[in-house]
Amino acid sequence: MSGAANDFGDIDTIVVGGGVVGLSLAYGLKKAGERVLLLDEGDDAYRAARGNFGLVWVQGKGLGCPAYARWTMQSAAAWPAFADELRERTGVDVELSQIGGLTMCLHDDEMAERAAQLTRLRHDLAQAYPVEMWDGAAVRKLIPQTGPDVVGAVWCPLDGHASPLRLLRALLQGYDSLGGRLAAGSRVEAITPRAGGFHVRTTFGTFAAPKVVLAAGLGNRTLAPQVGLTAPVAPNRGQILVTERVQPFLRHPTLYVRQTGEGVLQIGDSKEDAGFDDGTTLAQLSRIAARAVRCFPLLERMNIVRTWGALRVMSPDGLPIYQASTRHPGAFVITCHSGITLAPQHAGALVDWILGGTEPQPLQHFKAERFDGMATH
Repeated sequence: MSGAANDFGDIDTIVVGGGVVGLSLAYGLKKAGERVLLLDEGDDAYRAARGNFGLVWVQGKGLGCPAYARWTMQSAAAWPAFADELRERTGVDVELSQIGGLTMCLHDDEMAERAAQLTRLRHDLAQAYPVEMWDGAAVRKLIPQTGPDVVGAVWCPLDGHASPLRLLRALLQGYDSLGGRLAAGSRVEAITPRAGGFHVRTTFGTFAAPKVVLAAGLGNRTLAPQVGLTAPVAPNRGQILVTERVQPFLRHPTLYVRQTGEGVLQIGDSKEDAGFDDGTTLAQLSRIAARAVRCFPLLERMNIVRTWGALRVMSPDGLPIYQASTRHPGAFVITCHSGITLAPQHAGALVDWILGGTEPQPLQHFKAERFDGMATH
């Protein structure tokens, strides 16, 4: 390719990053009529989407920040219509099951801590918050395979799960069906603000557009300052085990164990500061497996067929960063670690804001300025 600007023709918006967040934004922008170019570095990048657990999760989110709880609940409420829309447009079933989820507790102190968090969230929200504390008997009535060590659980009817890989496929097919353009294998090397827009230099060529949306996960940390923004994100490793296919028994996902549409069990329960090491460790996998077996003793007889590690994209407080550049208007940074849960918001309300609509009220709490003076290294 020649490297001349706009080998892809006229572009209104360049979206950097082809994971769930970037694809949700690109799909929403294209549906709104924008001429969009999606730049995707490729599967050799530290792609959080490929290791995602697939939860659509409300409970527990927003502790200390009720705006995040509201943002999450709005997105969860929008998920059924979003899944239907993708299926109608692409024929891809993202396997959304949103019939309630649980966080299992193995000790009374866990139950007490969760109850205290729930009380605080309800107080801060000052609105209905559909989360309940269940005792062990109620949990075993819903899921008879629950082990005797489970003393109770937190239940939320808004919680559920979907297939991350099917969601990626549906978003990409939907984007493509609308005429969206993709430059795969395009690692962004530099972004240069110019009069009227931006030049984005990549390994695939150089492209120009009036708007650029950074949804590059961990890559946002180095890209954001080039357009007058900051994204102090860092990697946080999670490890996952996957079992053989078994007869379905777990219709309701739990925070650390879920059964997919294929019948396999995914098990994950680690948050590690391991830098950019996305490998696995026997110590963590053993700990994860041991807790899962206490929750569901029948897992002890199942074969583990694969494991993997992946890197979450975490801000210092764990909340999203959504910001428009004031120094270089037309540039935006979008980063979060809940790309599955928030996909409908990213394809909808966030797109409306990027295109000049009213900023959703919760976004006022997700600016990078909240980290000013905070050590983020």
